[in-house]
Amino acid sequence: AMSGAARSIVLLGDPQQLDQPLQGTHPPGSGRSALAHLLDDRQTMPPELGLFIEDTRRLHPDITRFTSTAFYEDKLHSFEGLENQHVEGGALSGAGIRLIASAHEGEDNASPEEAKLVADLVRAIVESDATWTKANGEVCPIGWGDILVVAPYNAQVGEIQKQLPDAARVGTVDKFQGQEAPISIYSMTSSSAEDAPRGMAFLYSRNRLNVATSRARCVTAVVATPALLTVAARTPEQMRLANALCQFALIVAAES
Repeated sequence: AMSGAARSIVLLGDPQQLDQPLQGTHPPGSGRSALAHLLDDRQTMPPELGLFIEDTRRLHPDITRFTSTAFYEDKLHSFEGLENQHVEGGALSGAGIRLIASAHEGEDNASPEEAKLVADLVRAIVESDATWTKANGEVCPIGWGDILVVAPYNAQVGEIQKQLPDAARVGTVDKFQGQEAPISIYSMTSSSAEDAPRGMAFLYSRNRLNVATSRARCVTAVVATPALLTVAARTPEQMRLANALCQFALIVAAES
């Protein structure tokens, strides 16, 4: 609608994050945003079409390394000074990415076992008097509002919420898009790809993993069953979906 009333248009956004929910049914391709249409499945904006903003002002470089490799063609970098961000004390001390194994079977959109593991982890961090250091060197205590707990399903959000105080920040990936905290924890919930409601396309969504893990300034942790890393992909698209989570695990293993 705007294009008919303007000589030029600037499109600003990130198609590698979550789209707005669509209420209607659209023919293939017509539901994409104008920017996604322009990019035509490329991960970053090519120079001949526009500008890719290469510096993140949020992510510690150790998080950016995964985010850039998996989603932005190795073109994303951390702004100077973000290497100073880190957590002191608690189970997630330091900076970077973590993978935490959660053992359960037959769980789909809610896992009480994984919810307890996540809630215990959050409680232990807050009650350990942990602190986090900002890019400018300022040291701050970590409270309930400094940890984002993210899950793909509302049922798992409810399981985690009832084990934590109201001040804790727990929600779906869609709710927390655009928000940030020193620490983020992503509970993947399902016991296997076969158990996942809405299938692999939802649980393994590259955009969903990108948003969930890039909320953190210092440390981002993914909590998942090992079975999610050994999925039997049957199509090239399923291989592509599983690849981002496997990249996460490989980087964690390489740095440990």
